[in-house]
Amino acid sequence: MKGTSTIPATQPSPTRYTGFDSMPIAGRWRKGRSQRQIEDVDPYRGDILVSITGANADDVDEAYKKAAEAGRDWAAATPQARRDVLLRAAEILIERKEEIAELLIRETGGTRAKAETEWSLVYEGTLEASTYPFRMKGEILPTGIPGKEGRVYRQPVGVVGVISPWDFSLQLTNRSVAPALATGNAVVLKPASTTPITGGLLFAKIYEEAGLPPGVLSVVVGGGSEIGDAFVEHPIPRVITFTGSTEVGRHIGELCGKYLKRAALELGGNTPFIVLEDADQDLAVNVAVFGKFLNAGQICMAINRIIVDKKIHDEFLERFTERVKALKWGDPAQGDTDMGPIIERKQFDNIRTLVDETIKAGARVVLDGPSQGLVMHPVILAEVTNDMPAARNEIFGPVAPIIKADGEEEAIRIANDTEYGLSSAICTRDLEKGVALAKRIEAGMTHVNDIPINDVANSPFGGVKQSGIGRFGGEWALREFTTEHWITIQQTPRQYPF
Repeated sequence: MKGTSTIPATQPSPTRYTGFDSMPIAGRWRKGRSQRQIEDVDPYRGDILVSITGANADDVDEAYKKAAEAGRDWAAATPQARRDVLLRAAEILIERKEEIAELLIRETGGTRAKAETEWSLVYEGTLEASTYPFRMKGEILPTGIPGKEGRVYRQPVGVVGVISPWDFSLQLTNRSVAPALATGNAVVLKPASTTPITGGLLFAKIYEEAGLPPGVLSVVVGGGSEIGDAFVEHPIPRVITFTGSTEVGRHIGELCGKYLKRAALELGGNTPFIVLEDADQDLAVNVAVFGKFLNAGQICMAINRIIVDKKIHDEFLERFTERVKALKWGDPAQGDTDMGPIIERKQFDNIRTLVDETIKAGARVVLDGPSQGLVMHPVILAEVTNDMPAARNEIFGPVAPIIKADGEEEAIRIANDTEYGLSSAICTRDLEKGVALAKRIEAGMTHVNDIPINDVANSPFGGVKQSGIGRFGGEWALREFTTEHWITIQQTPRQYPF
């Protein structure tokens, strides 16, 4: 994820937030009613950051009912009032930048560079959302009926349910929460249980400090098996946003369809990075290393398959391997660390299983080694074919499969030979050829001569095929969280046939 704007200098931090062992449910901070204790663990050190008594279905019900009630006044607030809360939230992000970065490092295991990048994306996204209250434009429509005027009003949908993931927890929560609030909706948020602070509770603290009325934003921390279906099926929310696996996304989509709710789903990816014969090799290696190993590959848009023209394959592989060997991996709190830990042991084991299965299928190990705790040694696999496990599945870890392609046509065919279609990238010296080929890739996003990990606040973010439906960002997010209301005025009496 990449931001290029200038960020204001940080100010002295205020008193740090506390109380993350409770949740803001229906306007007050309290414990959940579940019997389950959720332990939030630092994936590098293994420390328990906080233990939370989880929410149950009754807590979800209470949160949604209060959201519907509090949301009516929030929707009726002036655009200035909603804008000012968002702008104040942006100011708080600046004031608490270091505190937020430290929480991201401790809770997610991401490096300092990743935390600062994510902070920048959230700041920019909040500023973008702050413009939405004055962008909810309607229309005057002509009609064929004498004396009738048609009007279209853009209005909030009411209540939005947000289910956010752990990998870029702050950003992937904010891109739903900020636009939904800005357009006049109330929100109930369910963050990932592995990142309840940066994916949820931290936002509640920020918006509370920013002046958001109680009950407009509730956070319910709980396991998907206990509250997942209740969260989606509840009759109050009209829009559900979810970022996560395709398997879970399909289930949520089915529930939304059953209850006629709108769903915005950003699901799994299998990102191809195509390196054409004419590519600048230095640029291609830089893109491949950063686009693969940022956050240890734990990003939905991270490069999953590196597809290299056979004429430059060997040289690319050699250069790429040398660069990866030079990466520093370990303690994410150290400023020069390039790659931190995998989020949890289950995910770590799944990645290693995928590597072992791909090797058994015929891949050649170019680079591997002993890991340190949950910090996985980078892995490079050559002689990979598109039917091998690491090429068919989303890896979500620091594993780089290299696939050899015989020319542009085969490279495009390999890139598209997947059920997924989130992000993608192409490296070539011929920019217009790059654009022409990009248009042929079956993906929601393609980047020429850059990493596939891009998220810009005013641009449409989303995928095709099994990578989801809907778009986040800019005008697209504004439409996701609003609805059109057609109202007509019969200004002169109409003549009826009977």
